[in-house]
Amino acid sequence: MSDRHGGTEVVEGGGENDDECFVPLSPVLLDASGVPALECRNTGTEGVEVGKNLNQQQVPVKGTGKVVGGRWEENGNYSRGIHAPEDGGTLGKKRRPVTVDTSKAKTSLEGLKISIRQLKWREIPTGRRAPCDIYWHGVSFHDNENITSGQVNKFPGMLEMSRKINLSRAVRIMQELFPVEYDFYPRSWILPDEYQQFSTQIRTVKESDETLDPTFIVKPDGGSQGEGIYLIRDPAELRAAGAQARQAVVQEYIRKPLLVDKLKFDIRLYVLLKSLEPLEIYIAKEGLTRFCTEPYQEPSQKNLGHVFMHLTNYSLNVHSGNFVHSESQSTGSKRTLSSVLRRLAAKGVDVKRLWSDIIALVIKTVVAVAPQLKVYYQADIPPGKPGPSCFQILGFDILLMKNLKPVLLEVNSNPSMRIEHEQEVAPRVFECVPSPVDEEVKVGVIRDTLRLVDPGLKKASSSQWKSVGVEEAGGDAMPSPCLKQVYPKYSRQFNYLRLVERIAALFIRFLGVKGNMRLGPTAFRTFIRNCKLSSSNFTMASVDILYIDIVRRWSGALPDSREAGMGLQAFVEAFFYLAARRFKSQTPREQAASLLDLCEAQLESRTPGPEERRSLSCSRAASRGAAGAPKHQAHAQQPGPHSPAPLPRRASSQDCRRAKPRSREAHAEN
Repeated sequence: MSDRHGGTEVVEGGGENDDECFVPLSPVLLDASGVPALECRNTGTEGVEVGKNLNQQQVPVKGTGKVVGGRWEENGNYSRGIHAPEDGGTLGKKRRPVTVDTSKAKTSLEGLKISIRQLKWREIPTGRRAPCDIYWHGVSFHDNENITSGQVNKFPGMLEMSRKINLSRAVRIMQELFPVEYDFYPRSWILPDEYQQFSTQIRTVKESDETLDPTFIVKPDGGSQGEGIYLIRDPAELRAAGAQARQAVVQEYIRKPLLVDKLKFDIRLYVLLKSLEPLEIYIAKEGLTRFCTEPYQEPSQKNLGHVFMHLTNYSLNVHSGNFVHSESQSTGSKRTLSSVLRRLAAKGVDVKRLWSDIIALVIKTVVAVAPQLKVYYQADIPPGKPGPSCFQILGFDILLMKNLKPVLLEVNSNPSMRIEHEQEVAPRVFECVPSPVDEEVKVGVIRDTLRLVDPGLKKASSSQWKSVGVEEAGGDAMPSPCLKQVYPKYSRQFNYLRLVERIAALFIRFLGVKGNMRLGPTAFRTFIRNCKLSSSNFTMASVDILYIDIVRRWSGALPDSREAGMGLQAFVEAFFYLAARRFKSQTPREQAASLLDLCEAQLESRTPGPEERRSLSCSRAASRGAAGAPKHQAHAQQPGPHSPAPLPRRASSQDCRRAKPRSREAHAEN
């Protein structure tokens, strides 16, 4: 169903176990300590209902696989006799505690420790030689090297993909195919590459209408915690303009945000990417809202430098004299998301519809970055090579416009999970004190992430996960899960967007060497030849020229790149070019889909050689959701008034780097 912004509406409800509202509006329901223990089976003694002294009343019968004793029947009666354990479980065998290596956890350590204690798992604080079940890293996948088993809480490449330039390019590719669906990201220019284009476009806009005086926000590519962000009204105000400009993204500034108590605020939403293949996404039901500390006014030349008015970053506003640390979840400069939603609901806002829009924004953003993440993943953990599986908690920063449209500000690969804050107890003397708001939100996110990736937990459906109420390790009552699955739950509404993942699958298929992230000229020729894309009008000589032209431009944008060849985003550019040549009368989206169908059909009809036998990174069946897309979405639409205008691809040619983090500065938590 089309939403009011031209995207896809997520329909909540429809099943017995579905929540009527994504965030409960009742304060009672939000009280984690007040959630009653749910009746469930104790999976630590499989086949036995939780009850007083029942475990001691059952004895295995040697050699029969059966037990003597009693059990509760479905009709509520207690029966005695000999019977087989349910699910083939082994009765009485105590499960060993899950081990979590926290030696690299950094500032998330306190919340992680609390979660491990609640789950009755075992913390390994200094690391150990024997493998652990879970490795909790504070910065990136590479915090611990040579991990060959278990699970790591970071994906390879996520640190790079969350940088502002790479995220902007990933979203821009999707905007070329789906301009209306991806209008939640402000129009952006990448510096210094697109400085001339930015200057020309702004000058043209001002000359055409002298009453227009737009404002722009400049964000350094590797900046964090608000460092280096500033507002401008003219390209001449850029610091170190032109070719000397620091790598950054300049975006249109949202002039009319939604205000609460006359203050601008943003939402920090926690999102769990549990798996890339298959794609599995969870969203926390509770989040944070971070408030500015000066009443908002629309930007003018006089107030552009008022960071406490325009920037919502906690790390900036905490230094304001107006910052309020509150024990309450509904007051102060940092509040729970549910407290703000209750106020909006009281004013008649359709909170359920707002959540639907936010869910759609999150899913679409993950779909945009997933193709490049799969390239990173296969490079660090090639198919057939021992390695860990990955999951990751992401921090989505979302701004609500006055008309309640959510806008994506950025995605943080290392969102701060601290549950305390510094408080000045004497002049220039600070101490860490607990933050009730942070602990309420973040401990639940960490704990339920661990519950979801529990290696002893069999793959459960969304409804089974929702019904979890007692942990198998200890049997103590636990709060109901705070993470809600949104994908693949809503996959039918969003599968048609996954075209670029299919392009990435072709790219990975022809990479050849395990661990490689770039196509060489021979591999690119093989792709053209095997997909039968050459012709008398497009010879192999033309293919070589296309390859050289694209790679040269990308190399110019990345002069310090140590890897030669064509990266994924350059390959996508070449793919779009080939699609436009072959299917001239179609829209960009139809062109890409048609060429994908052609390539996949050609590859299926031939027997691949040894060098081509590589696993595809995304399921063709899942990606082919385009066929089931709503009819009104079958054609790319013209951008609306708030839709970012796609920029020429030549100017945007730059690939993500595959390199270990360049500096610790880039790793600061946001």
